[in-house]
Amino acid sequence: MNEVRHTITVAAAPETLYTLLADATRWPVDFRPTVHVEQLERPEQDGGSERIRIWALAGDTVKTWTSHRELDPQGLRITFRQEVSQPPVAAMSGAWRLTALADGGTEIALDHRYRAIDDDPATLAWIAGVTDRNSRAELANLKASAEQADTRAAGRLTFEDTIMVEGGRSADAYAFLYEASRWPDRLPHVSRMDLTEDEEGVQTMEMDTITAAGDRHTTKSVRVCFDGERIVYKQTVLPPLLSAHTGQWRVRAVDGGVTITSEHTVVIDPAAVTSVLGDGASVAGALEFARNALTGNSRITLEHAKAFAQGNLAPAPGS
Repeated sequence: MNEVRHTITVAAAPETLYTLLADATRWPVDFRPTVHVEQLERPEQDGGSERIRIWALAGDTVKTWTSHRELDPQGLRITFRQEVSQPPVAAMSGAWRLTALADGGTEIALDHRYRAIDDDPATLAWIAGVTDRNSRAELANLKASAEQADTRAAGRLTFEDTIMVEGGRSADAYAFLYEASRWPDRLPHVSRMDLTEDEEGVQTMEMDTITAAGDRHTTKSVRVCFDGERIVYKQTVLPPLLSAHTGQWRVRAVDGGVTITSEHTVVIDPAAVTSVLGDGASVAGALEFARNALTGNSRITLEHAKAFAQGNLAPAPGS
């Protein structure tokens, strides 16, 4: 096994950091490399065992694995072990260890132990590089989340929109959302879409959207698709105003038809507020601006998904 440790000192109490690490479902917003986390088995109490499935960026690719975690709030430690690693990783385990410092801060140590398939030197170098980049990014993100907790909380918002599709089929509604490669022909605000799906159910998409004012924005996202049920995503190339944006599309069969829900979680970048929105703009105003913009696009997509599920979709203008 190859062993490596990354450390960082944070001006926050270890209990604060433990809380951030224990709730892995927050990681897609807090940790830049993490795309999505599913909690498969929950701890029975404060501490204990859990199983989570993680989708995360490894260089330019998305890897997924299931991890077994042991949570120890008294010892301020969380150990993890990948149950089945994705090639070229043969095995991966490690731990988060928090040590209280005399000044009230915390030293975080992130340990990894890993093996490569066939112990190939080139593969080991690749794993070492990915582990190093992701560990440094996660520690930096964790430090920022803990030290800027109040600022980040004030600049974070989760919201959703739901539409009822009378007489529609959930399979058709889901197909419209899944077939994002066809959005330029189906949605008036999408002018370009470059979508790849190298692994079934994991999509990478680069999209150009046009605002009501005629401005063009390019974003890039990774989407994890749960067949017929929901699509979760994380933007990896963001508009200038945001430091994080995750979301999901949910489809649910109900009496009389289908409901389609669009959910967003955004975090404002405080340093970008005045440069994007002008002098005098506030974080609260930036949240309202982001919500209005995202809700507008979501409503357009929801209405077209509804029309598609009801068999009434007309081609987008100019298609």
